[in-house]
Amino acid sequence: MNLSDSQTITSSLAMPLQRGIEEAPAPRKWWRLLLRLRLLLHKMRGGGTAPPRANLHEMLWSWVGAFAGIALVGYLDSHFFAPIDQALLIGSFGASAVLLYGAPSTPFAQPRNLIGGHLLSALIGVIMFQWLGTVPWLAAAYAVSLAIVAMHVTRTLHPPGGATALIAVIGSDALHQLGFLYVLAPVGVGAFCLLLIALLVNNLAPGRRYPVWWW
Repeated sequence: MNLSDSQTITSSLAMPLQRGIEEAPAPRKWWRLLLRLRLLLHKMRGGGTAPPRANLHEMLWSWVGAFAGIALVGYLDSHFFAPIDQALLIGSFGASAVLLYGAPSTPFAQPRNLIGGHLLSALIGVIMFQWLGTVPWLAAAYAVSLAIVAMHVTRTLHPPGGATALIAVIGSDALHQLGFLYVLAPVGVGAFCLLLIALLVNNLAPGRRYPVWWW
């Protein structure tokens, strides 16, 4: 066997080994997926501590504010809006009351967020219902998600606004018949009533000051 034959045999034996190395799979995708899942679960564990319980003073003034705010809107609803077959008291105002009277110093509770968030969300909700009302689940998804984005863009993020947008889609036939009037009443009028009570109660309460900012 001459030198060239030896080199040929050696090359033929080495080629499969080299091809196997070149074709060795990259790190398995499932392993990467497991690592990402582990990171996701780690984030879900949280890292902070729960805030302390509010004192009796804060609880009392939160109760006074929420009672007065919802009572005012409810009174106007039953005496002025119900006789003309309209509603002023909607579910999202309950969530607004929690922020306005229970956590008045938070950004979500400021007048810009309260009024702007509700009005903008109501407008988007009505538009989505009129556009996609025949497919309620899609109209609802668009209404809430677009309302959140719009509130972010305008710096009026108010969590109850998502409910205001949703109510515009899933509300009663009487509410749907309001069309764009829904933005003014019940939403605008009701939110303004809650704001008036928040200005009164939160500034009567020692240790509270409302608002932190107007605009």
